[in-house]
Amino acid sequence: MQFPESWLRSFCNPPLTTQQLADTLTMGGLEVEDLRPVAPPFTQVMVGEIKEAAQHPNADRLRVCQVDVGQGALLTIVCGAPNARAGIKVPCALVGAQLPPGDDGKPFDIKLGQLRGVESQGMLCSARELKLSEDHGGLLELAADAPVGGNIRDWLKLDDTVFTLKLTPNLAHALSVYGVARELAALTNIAVAAPEFVANPVTHPDSLPITLSAPDLCGRFSGRIVRGVNTKVKTPAWMVERLARCGQRSVSPLVDISNYVMFEFGRPSHIFDLDKIHGGLDVRWGKPGEQLKLLNGNTVTVDETVGVIADANGLESLAGIMGGDATAVSDDTQNIYIEAAFWWPQAIQGRSRRYQFSTDAGHRFERGVDPSSTVDHLEHITRLVLQICGGSAGPMGDQTTRLPELPPVTLRVARAAKVIGMPLTQADCAQALGRLGLVFTQGEGSLTVTPPPHRFDLTIEEDLIEEVARVIGYNQLPDVPPQAPVTPQLRTEAKRSRFAVCRQLAALGYQETINFSFVQEQWERDLAGNADPIRLLNPMSSQMGVMRSSLLGSLLQVLKFNLDRKAERVRVFEVGRVFVRDASVVTTDTTVRGIHQPMRVSGLAYGDSAGLQWGASSRPADFFDVKGDVQALLAPATLQFNAGGHPALHPGRCARVSLAGQNIGWVGELHPKWRQSWELTAAPVLFELSLDAVLARDVPAFQSVSKFQSVQRDIAVVVADAVTHTALMQAVHAAATGGLLRDALLFDVYRPKQSGSGLDVGEKSLAVRLTLCSDEATLTEAQIDQAVGAVTSEIERQVGGRLRS
Repeated sequence: MQFPESWLRSFCNPPLTTQQLADTLTMGGLEVEDLRPVAPPFTQVMVGEIKEAAQHPNADRLRVCQVDVGQGALLTIVCGAPNARAGIKVPCALVGAQLPPGDDGKPFDIKLGQLRGVESQGMLCSARELKLSEDHGGLLELAADAPVGGNIRDWLKLDDTVFTLKLTPNLAHALSVYGVARELAALTNIAVAAPEFVANPVTHPDSLPITLSAPDLCGRFSGRIVRGVNTKVKTPAWMVERLARCGQRSVSPLVDISNYVMFEFGRPSHIFDLDKIHGGLDVRWGKPGEQLKLLNGNTVTVDETVGVIADANGLESLAGIMGGDATAVSDDTQNIYIEAAFWWPQAIQGRSRRYQFSTDAGHRFERGVDPSSTVDHLEHITRLVLQICGGSAGPMGDQTTRLPELPPVTLRVARAAKVIGMPLTQADCAQALGRLGLVFTQGEGSLTVTPPPHRFDLTIEEDLIEEVARVIGYNQLPDVPPQAPVTPQLRTEAKRSRFAVCRQLAALGYQETINFSFVQEQWERDLAGNADPIRLLNPMSSQMGVMRSSLLGSLLQVLKFNLDRKAERVRVFEVGRVFVRDASVVTTDTTVRGIHQPMRVSGLAYGDSAGLQWGASSRPADFFDVKGDVQALLAPATLQFNAGGHPALHPGRCARVSLAGQNIGWVGELHPKWRQSWELTAAPVLFELSLDAVLARDVPAFQSVSKFQSVQRDIAVVVADAVTHTALMQAVHAAATGGLLRDALLFDVYRPKQSGSGLDVGEKSLAVRLTLCSDEATLTEAQIDQAVGAVTSEIERQVGGRLRS
């Protein structure tokens, strides 16, 4: 919400500077998000009247103007504006004036100069040259009553500041200039200028039949007919100026009046063209399939949960949100019907978002608007209409079905002192509540407040405690050091931090990304095999409708984004939460029933394995590169990689990652069909691991180094071609060597190109280097032979291997 400071001070004018006033509002709970001057600084710009405008003798598009700026003698000024003509009043910058900076950031100085041989003694200005607007179509024409020679800043009231407030949803009563002034008066203990609403004279008996068919939609409906209005008049400059400084452009006199009262008192209203209404108006819930063309040009389809105003021919307005195009006022309108109503907040909430737009009226009604002031505000609107557009007013119609009942709320003084954290007396609380204009009764140690009709936010004791705290002033709260001892929670040595994992991945060449937890449903189906993802009730967009159960889709989107911007090598990772259905999860402070929310770490590598360099030939990153990164991430733990299947990964280039017998994730190349659907020229390699498994680590334990020399023996075994490296190593380490085997390393694989080399078809030869050692004595040949024999026997038993002859 934004408004000019001058309008606020017309209701409440405390002896504070602009910045002090902003600080007071912010400390009172009405956060001032921005302060912006109405106009940038400029000097010596006066109101000038063009007395004569003659054609320039040496230029077709220039005029030589004689301008009166109240100095006695006329100034000769050369001007190229198309609307420069005799009789108009415009801003005139005198010689020596300094205008706002241009595109180069430097102020523009007005000097005496020659334009095509004619001396120019100043400059006539447009709104854009004064930085008042972007309009540069001609000179800024001023009102006829502008004083010649007067300072343009004083005449246009440019020494003003626009306040922009960032209000929380509970501050509906402050969604108007008067509402903010009422709060400012309480915070500064300065009286607010209460408005007077005088009944307008009734000069004709006409009224419009109104039927309130939905009491749960509309609690009060007020309206009246005004005949003989002139909608072709101009909106007064003072109203246009205030609306512009509230961020609202001028549309037409009737629309401007309605908007003006909304900004002034927070009362949305609507003005119908009476001659376009058929019969009376019926305030009711919509019917499925009914359609309405709105003022913004959109046509919406309503149902039984959307409130409408209808006449005999159909829908005419979306209740509390926007009027319909069929009964909109225009330049031909002569008779109008003005309505001001109280719409129940529950009946308005969420309806605008359903149709993907929002309005100032809906924003206010869904938070709550004072139901007691519809008639007063309608009288105020009528008075402005009669003053600006003329006409004659009919009798006031006012129907009430059901109004909010705001129950009394009790404030315990002792409770308030405990919550606020400072000593308070009952008199302190009474004074604070009284400054807010709240009516209360006092008991022993308590005050019972009856909330006024404009305060929908006062429902529990804590609401009153907040009011007392902000009126007294948060800056008045004493600084009390914490009583409880502050002890750091030290992380055990058996667990590293999430930041350490991120730093290690960064050291491996990956860059961190942060993505939404909301993803496309297709990603879940394709990449996670999740046919029943967790759906959002109110998604940000149709492409972000479900919660992700895997991080892989987010990384592929990041990859695609970078490739579309000509990136050649992409290595990214994310540490984030996923969401999986799990009926065993119960609701706690950190969990939601039925939803498991584990943390995972995932990475992606695409493009050249080493980047641009000269030491080795270029090759794309493959499965083994990323496998090595995963091993480095969890080092010194020993991982097992077993062939497996994952919906997102290549069936022949995918492995399940296990640690201590537990599956902790996957690593593999993207499936060819997903590579094709994402339009990737090469296949990225991805991994996804449980973060808990990555964070855990074994505490290092001391192990003495053997004093005796180790022995190495190489063996070559023939096994079936289907035997994997993991199966072979498991057989080697399972051999009964009496603890002598310290390490085993596969260093050669041989597959014959043709038969006759001692290997049958479908066999391969694997060369393994065994490292043997004892902590007790130097190994003898007999011990070495026995250990090697145990290894070859276990290989033969587990994988059917034999020593190669």
